[in-house]
Amino acid sequence: MTSPSKQAGRASGFPITTTARFVVPGRERAAAPYGVAQKPASRGRVPRVARLMALAIRFDALVREGAVSTQAELAAVGHVTRARVTQIMNLLHLAPDLQEAILFMPPVARGRDPVTEHELRPIAAEVDWGRQRLLWRRAYQTLGGETPHLAANPG
Repeated sequence: MTSPSKQAGRASGFPITTTARFVVPGRERAAAPYGVAQKPASRGRVPRVARLMALAIRFDALVREGAVSTQAELAAVGHVTRARVTQIMNLLHLAPDLQEAILFMPPVARGRDPVTEHELRPIAAEVDWGRQRLLWRRAYQTLGGETPHLAANPG
């Protein structure tokens, strides 16, 4: 520890200047000074079903790689029921182009998601991919036009 006289000698003649920014939660934009670049407005959030589809693909990879031995082990690690893991994994039964369409769904700006995992269950339960595509088109043809991945494939 230094002596008080040495501490006093260091402090004299050297003012310390700092800048503090106080932000009120939820008012970050209003608190930013004029001319300072602000974060661009969010274009929305990834639809939940797209995140679940990605999760199903990741779960499948974990099982295939041997990182986990069973879906029951996945459920235990993820703190969900085995039934919920099965529901998520059943998304892998969808035709590859439907999986792709789900993964690349546009962000949801506000409100409810246009497609839910619960609504996809009957489509995923259909064994025939052509029938799945038909059910998909019937259910979701109003989602901003026909899905580009499905337009070329009459299925």
